[in-house]
Amino acid sequence: MDNPEFTRLTQNATREVPLEKWGPYLSERQWGTIREDYSRNGDAWNYFPHDHARSRVYRWGEDGLAGISDLFQNLCFAIALWNGKDPILKERLFGLTNQEGNHGEDVKELYYYLDNLPSHYYMKYLYKYPQEAYPYLDLLHRNRELGKMAPEYEILDTGVFDKDRYFDVYVEYAKKAEEDIFIKIEVVNRGDQAASLTVLPTLWFYNRWQYAGDDQKPKITVLDGQSAQATHHFLGDYYFYLQQPAEMLMTENETNFERLYNRPNPSEFVKDAFHEAIINGKDRDKLSSKKEGTKLSPVYHLDIEPGASQAIYLRLTNEPQAQPFEDNFEQIFADRKGEADAFYNDLIPKGCSGDQKNIQRQAFAGLLWSRQYYHYDLERWLETSDGITPVSGERMQGRNSTWKYLKNQDIISMPDKWEYPWYAAWDTAFHCISLSLVDPVYARHQLLLLMREWYMDPSGQLPAYEWNFSDVNPPVHAFAAMEIYRNEKKIFGKGDVDFLKKVFQKLLINFTWWINRKDKDGNNIFEGGFLGLDNIGLFNRSMMLPGNTLLEQADGTSWMGMYALGMMDIAIEIAMHDPTFEDSCTKFYEHFVIIAEALNEMGLWNKEDQFFYDVLSLNNSEAIPLKVRSIVGLTPLFGVSIIDRESLKKLPDFAKRMQWFQNYRKANSKFLPSHQKRDDECILLSMDRQRLQAILEKVLDESEFLSPGGIRALSRVYRDNPYSLEYGGNRYSIEYDPGDSTSGMFGGNSNWRGPVWMNMNYLLVHALRINGIFYGDDLKVECPKGSGNYLNLVDVSRELARRLVHIFESDDQHQRTLHGPYNWFYQKETNRDLVLFNEYFHGDTLRGLGASHQTGWTALVVNLLFELNG
Repeated sequence: MDNPEFTRLTQNATREVPLEKWGPYLSERQWGTIREDYSRNGDAWNYFPHDHARSRVYRWGEDGLAGISDLFQNLCFAIALWNGKDPILKERLFGLTNQEGNHGEDVKELYYYLDNLPSHYYMKYLYKYPQEAYPYLDLLHRNRELGKMAPEYEILDTGVFDKDRYFDVYVEYAKKAEEDIFIKIEVVNRGDQAASLTVLPTLWFYNRWQYAGDDQKPKITVLDGQSAQATHHFLGDYYFYLQQPAEMLMTENETNFERLYNRPNPSEFVKDAFHEAIINGKDRDKLSSKKEGTKLSPVYHLDIEPGASQAIYLRLTNEPQAQPFEDNFEQIFADRKGEADAFYNDLIPKGCSGDQKNIQRQAFAGLLWSRQYYHYDLERWLETSDGITPVSGERMQGRNSTWKYLKNQDIISMPDKWEYPWYAAWDTAFHCISLSLVDPVYARHQLLLLMREWYMDPSGQLPAYEWNFSDVNPPVHAFAAMEIYRNEKKIFGKGDVDFLKKVFQKLLINFTWWINRKDKDGNNIFEGGFLGLDNIGLFNRSMMLPGNTLLEQADGTSWMGMYALGMMDIAIEIAMHDPTFEDSCTKFYEHFVIIAEALNEMGLWNKEDQFFYDVLSLNNSEAIPLKVRSIVGLTPLFGVSIIDRESLKKLPDFAKRMQWFQNYRKANSKFLPSHQKRDDECILLSMDRQRLQAILEKVLDESEFLSPGGIRALSRVYRDNPYSLEYGGNRYSIEYDPGDSTSGMFGGNSNWRGPVWMNMNYLLVHALRINGIFYGDDLKVECPKGSGNYLNLVDVSRELARRLVHIFESDDQHQRTLHGPYNWFYQKETNRDLVLFNEYFHGDTLRGLGASHQTGWTALVVNLLFELNG
């Protein structure tokens, strides 16, 4: 790949942290996070609400609109806007808290990640800002009134966009060098009338002096009417150049105690001063005459004719410039955009349509924009105050109190920078699979980061997510490591065996933790709680059950079988280069066999229904199968591997031991998982062929799992026939629920009772493809059931992939299925190329639901497109 971006990535690969110093590392929501919650009762949403965000200093990071920062978020840049009618500046994205939304927390804005390079030498972001007053109260009150049976009331339902009276605000970044960044803010009036907009490009310092002391307080100094200097003891000096503004306002990034707590302010210059100055004219002269502080905004008043646009240019650089905007300086944006085009043209498969290329480009943009600075030192968080609430015993013994060694301060790929501005262990693994297609070095670094000493518990547990680090996410990291390795080898020509060695060593500790902690009876039947599937069960699968009742989980056990095979695959690949790992191949092969025996022989497989179910084990004497056909019963399909002839030839001890183990178990009438050998001596480790076919009959049935856009998380048979169970004096029921969650379980903001989820579909597509590679045309199944159309399993995997991709594709009427009832807006010529990447999709209509920018695991659509067109 002979282009500048690939050269930059090659250079970054030599760094300890393979990232550029500047990038989109600013969060889109810092308020309402666990890190900022110092309450006694752990009520994060109410302790630091949106209404406080403009006035109150954050302790653990910063947020902003279309913003950037350095690697440690010392110096930040973002935009603020005012349409002349809102009660506050549009300084950050607005959304409802978990208690305010009828389906939990939800951002209520229109914004899009249009483009980004792994080096962030080119980035583009679009925000749509109404010209009428932003409907804050309408969104709040209407959603509070709605029940869980109603869909969410969104910004496009309010009417503020009906007549196209809004601004498209494009923010572009183009680097001349690593620490020399040109910024373009272009505002387009989409309405039919002239309209005015105030734009405040804002530069500020993260307030670390609140705990480091004033002797390390940085400063921004106005040099003249078109430049300022930012000085930081660690970061050094930066120069901020701008085209002539109407004025420049300066304040301090300090809490407004008077507004929030009716207490005197230590300083008259506070964080929200620009809101008061622009909207109410308060202290405007004082702010414009202040020449030194920690938060600076030049002010631009734009009057824009219908359909016209105006642009503002700025520059942030570490070197003073005699001519910051030299002749033809705008060309830097076209040049960097051209480099982005060249980079993606080299990567994206040639067989993709123009629309598919657009989908992939925006998916990659979302992944790269979602890199965020994440800082959380548990010990310090527990033992110090935020200056508002004193340290309490409740917090010292409360949430995450057993994770005191966890000290995170890194750039992390977030699931969604507004709805989920914190990492989740299994989400991150999926992100890395997609990231490996464009930035494999960072993907490797990111996956390993979760396993480092400042993340992993000394016992070997990986932290789940900040709301409860002790929860358990599915162990998909060995699978992710091999996907990263294979992608890099296929696309970039070489896989990194040392990376596999590092992963293997760390995951060996984690695997042992699972064996010791999540197999209570030592029978290789694993628990794990909700395992990332929120409301998938009849009841909360993480709750303590009465007496000696134990929930034996089909998916917990299946994940461990998949984990064992993933570790075996890693060990085999390493052993091809380093024979000292050959014994480990045997170890994990035998683990897989033993776990598969438990999964298939100890009650989780229901012979009558030909399906896997969770089982309630009562006092080790009675077993009650929970006969719910859900994605839980499909997870046994995910454990599949082919051992090729070359590996068996090069690893004779492994081949010998495997053969002995099989012979021993056969001689003693013990269970063996499907272990089939082809004429070329390749061996398939997978589910029994008959059980595979029985499950696929349900998977490919459109009245059960198969939707027009992939596999549903719960069978559609429960739409008319809900499943119920009487247990412990309570009645539990589950029914097909294809849209937003109607349950409050786990906050009620996501739903596994019917929608389509990209991550689980990706695992299923992968498993079917591997089985299909082995069986070829020797195994065909009816797809869909009742159609009379029989396909081999590779073709079935491709059919599922096509259905999943279809969710995002534009039709002849410029409609995308995922936009659902809002296609009237996205059909407009200026909006028809915009694509969202929702958390999950309605099980029948495929409308996008949940988080709207989850180019975390939903970005796996790019991997599917690579498979379909590669």
